[in-house]
Amino acid sequence: MSAHQLASEQSSASGSNLDLEADVLVIGGGPAGAWAAYNAAAQGVRVVLVDKGYCGSSGATASGGTSVWYVANPDQRETAMASREALGGFLSERSWMERVLDRTHANLHQLGNWGYPFPSDQQGQPYYRSLQQGAEYMRLMRKQVKKAGVQILDHSPALELLVDSEGAVAGAKGIRRQVGGRWTVRAGAVVIATGGCAFLSKALGCNVLTGDGYLMAAEAGAQMSGMEFSNAYALTPAFASVTKGAFYRWATFTYEDGTLIEGAGSQRGRSVIAKTLLTQPVYCSLHKTPKEVQTWMRTIQHNFFLPFDRSGIDPFTQRFPVTLRLEGTVRGTGGIRIVDNSCVTSVPGLYAAGDAATRELICGGFTGGGSYNAAWAMSSGYWSGQAAAEYARQLGAKANQRQVHSIGQAAVSSESSHTFNPQEVIRAVQAEVLPYDRNLFRTERGLSDSLECLHGLWREIRHSAAPADNQVLPAREAAAMVATARWMYTSAQARTETRGMHKHQDYPQQDSNQQYRLISGGLDTVWAKPEQEVVNRELVAL
Repeated sequence: MSAHQLASEQSSASGSNLDLEADVLVIGGGPAGAWAAYNAAAQGVRVVLVDKGYCGSSGATASGGTSVWYVANPDQRETAMASREALGGFLSERSWMERVLDRTHANLHQLGNWGYPFPSDQQGQPYYRSLQQGAEYMRLMRKQVKKAGVQILDHSPALELLVDSEGAVAGAKGIRRQVGGRWTVRAGAVVIATGGCAFLSKALGCNVLTGDGYLMAAEAGAQMSGMEFSNAYALTPAFASVTKGAFYRWATFTYEDGTLIEGAGSQRGRSVIAKTLLTQPVYCSLHKTPKEVQTWMRTIQHNFFLPFDRSGIDPFTQRFPVTLRLEGTVRGTGGIRIVDNSCVTSVPGLYAAGDAATRELICGGFTGGGSYNAAWAMSSGYWSGQAAAEYARQLGAKANQRQVHSIGQAAVSSESSHTFNPQEVIRAVQAEVLPYDRNLFRTERGLSDSLECLHGLWREIRHSAAPADNQVLPAREAAAMVATARWMYTSAQARTETRGMHKHQDYPQQDSNQQYRLISGGLDTVWAKPEQEVVNRELVAL
């Protein structure tokens, strides 16, 4: 056992504060974080991974599983890439798509070699497009991460980043929820893989996905990209949290009296469902599902059927009420802006991967669903871990000799005597982002009204004292959700058109003059600008 691991064990027993040094710190233990930690360790550097929950079981993938964007036949890749371009408003890049397809192919075969039980296709070959056994996938990833020598701190959410005197990221601080105390990790580089933000909407596995990484990155000076493409809503039974949209391809949607809802569907007809839900309930039946598919569905996705079994409903023969749950940037597209193939941000020493990073590069402005996001998670995780390790190696011994300081602001430090109630703030931000007529069907008036409220919430948080230890995590989550919503709606207001997921009722057409990505940022003052303006400003600064 190494000295820093021994210190961890001793500190765990006493519940005292924990101080560690590493070459690479990975924040987040989902697929992206696991691949980042594994590949960083494979480069021969010291790696620490911290997770808000338990690495291997928390998060959306471990809870629900996923399909994967996997195209084995090179002749089919052109069609696969082209099929996404129009949906995404022509904001994706072929070079990134090709890289992701190549990396995903290699990673999935590596998973097979490690023992992941891929189902078989009709030819008896491994069906690499399915990681529906999410719990097994993440259990296996945890095993490989530990085997690679990574030190894992479970139930240890990060609260704020550390930076050196030149503004380069140099580690992070957080709390230890189970054993008590706090932790500090000084590191040569940091990978943020904290997932997206679903605003605690009760979507399965999304209870830990509150935009924390966005806020930490922004405090260090990083920007967001594509935050207007963050209004993904997923179909789910009204009495459940399981969001498996693919299973609704055989669905029929009806009013309460059994009349068919014209145009309603799980894919292109989802807006029809949302508009109906504004005034009345919507019912669904999966009675069109072929018998052989029914058997297959139960085999690969047990948890989809658990709520039905508990309620005594057969979804293949009986109707059941449905709703749409906001999954925000978890199934959406926006996230932290990355500036090159290594997945580095605009801040030295800071990398982003998975749902924490923008997926516009492969999805444009349309949801990546499960499959594209899963491919992006394992690919960007792999690249960011490798690049972070190389960056730390170049710093050498001086990496942990730097003078560093923490940079957390909202809900972390303040000289004010005023306090705020995190739960009240969370309910207030949910009131602005969960309703369909606010977030899915956007209007100039609605965006302005919501931003006025959100800016007020931010001011309250910023002028409040740091909360007590037992409230520090929900307070920080509340601050992250408010910040995320402000970037979302500021970007949405700047895109005066309808493109991809972004549906603006006042501007229902796509504008060819706005075929660019929007970069956003700022904390007390939020802004959104076309990407080229930001790039030009950065070039001038150099």
